Amino acid sequence: MAMLTEIATLEEKYIELCKKHGTVPNTSILSAFFEAEDKKSRNQRCIMNILVDRVLYDDFHPLLELCNEINASEVEGIEISVRSSCSLEDQYVLSLIRSVNQKLRLVDVHDCFGTSFWRDVFSQGLTCEVLNVRSLHSRKLNIVGEFAQLHTLVLDSNRVTIFGEGCFSCMPNLTCLSMCDTVVSDLWTASAALLKLPSLEELRFQIWICCSDSSTPLKPQSSSDENTFNESSSLSESDFSGVFEQMDPEQDDLDSHMELNAEVFMREQVRKGKILDQPNDVGLKYISTKASPICSKKHYRIYMINSLPKLKVLDNLAIRKSDRDRATETYSENFEHLPYKRKNKENVVRVLEKRETRSSKWRSQSSYTRSLCAARMGSSAWPLLHSIPSSTFQDESRSLSPRQFEYHPLDPGLMVYGTLDGEVVVLNHESGKILRYIPSHGAQSSILGLCWLKTYPSMVIAGSANGSLKLYDIQKASSTLNTTTHTTSGSVTFDEFDQLTSVHVNSTDKLFLASGYSKDVALYDIGSGTRLQVFANMHQEHINVVKFSNHSPSVFATSSFDKDVKLWDLRQEPSQPCYTASSNKGNVMVCFSPDDRYLLTSAVDNEVRQLLTVDGRLHLNFDIVPTGSSMNYTRSYYMNGNDYIISGSCDESMVRVCCAQTGRRLRDVSLEFGLQGNGSEFSMMFVQSLRGDPFRDFNMSVLATYTRPSSVSEIVKVNLLAPRDNIEEQSCGLHCYPSNSMGG
Repeated sequence: MAMLTEIATLEEKYIELCKKHGTVPNTSILSAFFEAEDKKSRNQRCIMNILVDRVLYDDFHPLLELCNEINASEVEGIEISVRSSCSLEDQYVLSLIRSVNQKLRLVDVHDCFGTSFWRDVFSQGLTCEVLNVRSLHSRKLNIVGEFAQLHTLVLDSNRVTIFGEGCFSCMPNLTCLSMCDTVVSDLWTASAALLKLPSLEELRFQIWICCSDSSTPLKPQSSSDENTFNESSSLSESDFSGVFEQMDPEQDDLDSHMELNAEVFMREQVRKGKILDQPNDVGLKYISTKASPICSKKHYRIYMINSLPKLKVLDNLAIRKSDRDRATETYSENFEHLPYKRKNKENVVRVLEKRETRSSKWRSQSSYTRSLCAARMGSSAWPLLHSIPSSTFQDESRSLSPRQFEYHPLDPGLMVYGTLDGEVVVLNHESGKILRYIPSHGAQSSILGLCWLKTYPSMVIAGSANGSLKLYDIQKASSTLNTTTHTTSGSVTFDEFDQLTSVHVNSTDKLFLASGYSKDVALYDIGSGTRLQVFANMHQEHINVVKFSNHSPSVFATSSFDKDVKLWDLRQEPSQPCYTASSNKGNVMVCFSPDDRYLLTSAVDNEVRQLLTVDGRLHLNFDIVPTGSSMNYTRSYYMNGNDYIISGSCDESMVRVCCAQTGRRLRDVSLEFGLQGNGSEFSMMFVQSLRGDPFRDFNMSVLATYTRPSSVSEIVKVNLLAPRDNIEEQSCGLHCYPSNSMGG
């Protein structure tokens, strides 16, 4: 009776506070007292539930003072809920939540608040035990505040896509996390963020439900309906304990079938709620619901089990010893934890020390470099991304719109890019300073082909979509951005190649090839400035990219949307290819490995293969999961010499890094999101083109575009060896419209 008396005393105190502030007691708060008394009379935990969306401004001050009284009472806990729109301003709601302090048990919030509210919550923290956030519109999750008491975090059905580098750093007691039906897709940043949760045991990105048929569940998800979990603000302890119920099927083959679902059927079957039969004909079937995109990643379950050794339940399926054993084996077959198959991380200082003291016999300089790279990369899932500044010139305000770019073959600091308006720009990509500017001539047309001459390093060939082909001497180009003076000093004009998409110079800098939206390839003589020959009908459809080999001046390859890649030799008058290798879809591009041993082919929608140059036999299939889009144009290049390949597609924001010898995935790099316009709107970035840095291991640059027509494009430098260290990425402000046009 003492407790009931105290609750009654609190109720009387609340009525007095309302009189003091000249307002009528709120009926929902009076109901909370009644429910608390009722729970206590039935020997349940005495929990008060405050519905903030029913609180008006006149109710605020009495309620705020009441919370201070409750903190000193024997009430066991307070649950604060916002189920719909709230009349109180953000700062008032936040004051109420924080006033509860250590008695705060549950916060169940609908995202009807502004950016400042969530910034405060996620940066400062809360004292609640359970946090349920619905309809959160923030794409980047960065919860860095103190959540010392939090044991259950539910972020289902939010638009969260990526994790900030500091996310989950102050949640020592979080055991249950649910992120079903979010937009999270990156295995690397997700697992790295989750590793910061030392007590995490139960994790969900999807819900597996065991059924005997399409309508009858063998094992219900919990005693209460799943919708109750997502919508109710007054859940008891038993309600939450059932959320992650451990379903431990007897069949050992379940995981393999879930893996098959994730790899092949997830985007269709799971979203449609179709049933996946379990093996051994025992009548058991499984449905996956509310699956986040991360669940469709190849070996998702294997990767998570291996990366989170303390995890006990994944997607409400118990993790058994056999699961861990299989995960360890499968992970080692498909992923590289560290570069160059290193199994254990070594301290950078230790690597340097061993080299200086000669305590370890390095087989070669490359062996030392590989060890140093493996030590520097470590487990950083957030590499340094830096946009090349929108540097026009100091006295100019124009923006430039990059469409194609190439590193200089000899100078590590130089890069050339061509713009959508037909301009050619040479810049120091380390400082961001533009050194030379060549304006467009005649009709403005996108630069789709660029190629430096190696023996004449001041010369670059540029080809435009309208067919224009020019050789420029950058030393004679303007050092100011002047659009009124169209100087042609130092340039050579070649015969046009209509609807051009690609140009490439041979190893001796004597010849170059051009291809485009036709079945033909043109051969040009650089010395005389003439077109020597047009090779007609080399493919059945247009030839998107043509590439000379790096060492033989007469051997070149073509890739076409007729699904074929062909190798040719000028010494044989290319009427017939040396061989033809076919893909399942149209080929976007092809390139030779730096030592010419391999051909790297990239077909539509992530069909990336490595062929033996000598005869076209398949050496590696990189087995990247397709999206199902026929417009997902994929481009791939080499990085670190012949060691790794990087691959990106125009419908995705990921760059994949794979070992060129084993095909094992080292890392996916997310380009994240760019802040657009007035700073309140996000737009996803996509990979338009990319190149490995020829001078720096594990460095690359990516030409990234946006979904919104008004958004800018960026050349983003990626350093996998340098952690981001919370460096603010700079937007270069280059104005560009997204394009699915061809070219390398």
